[in-house]
Amino acid sequence: MDELVRELERKGVLKSKRIVDALLAVDRVDFVPGHMRDLVYADEALPIGYGQTISQPYTVVFMLELLGVRAGDIVFEVGYGSGWQTVLLAHIVGSGGHIYACEIVPELCKFGEDNIAKHASLASRVSLYCQDASAGLPKEAKNRGGFDRIVAAASATQVPKAWRDQLKGGGVMVYPSHESLWRETKRAGGDFAVEEFPGFAFVPFVTDDTA
Repeated sequence: MDELVRELERKGVLKSKRIVDALLAVDRVDFVPGHMRDLVYADEALPIGYGQTISQPYTVVFMLELLGVRAGDIVFEVGYGSGWQTVLLAHIVGSGGHIYACEIVPELCKFGEDNIAKHASLASRVSLYCQDASAGLPKEAKNRGGFDRIVAAASATQVPKAWRDQLKGGGVMVYPSHESLWRETKRAGGDFAVEEFPGFAFVPFVTDDTA
């Protein structure tokens, strides 16, 4: 991972010490199928089956930098897949934070859960849900007073209203749509500041209606 981290720093995408520390602590090798391990430290997306991928490290880091996760944050993750980003987030939020993560593909639910369990001390900061994420997690959002951060790893044509509703005031949401990444920051009045970062391709967002 050291060389991959240095490569991402050279490319100018990796800037935050908290993300560097997470990458060094959470080895990507624990999250890829065995036959892909020769490519685990390449800066590229890798297939994990069922039409899904473990995202390119550059893209994961770009999204984490946009998201600006802090210690103690409560995060909702859409599409945990391999579990790599989930555990990176768990490392960043620290013992006072928590990650609520959804995955809709049953086989990947098990794959990701098994991978996350390899990092037992961080897995305790994670709650996993094998279900459609389009309604968010209303009960958990209510209990937590909303989510500080929301991040999606699949491209939605339209962002579900529930995600915006469940984001705290001042919270940040990062998601892909229409070959761009988008960052929305919820203002005190409930409206959103929206920023676009073009040039990213993702697998499509799957719901119970589209599966």
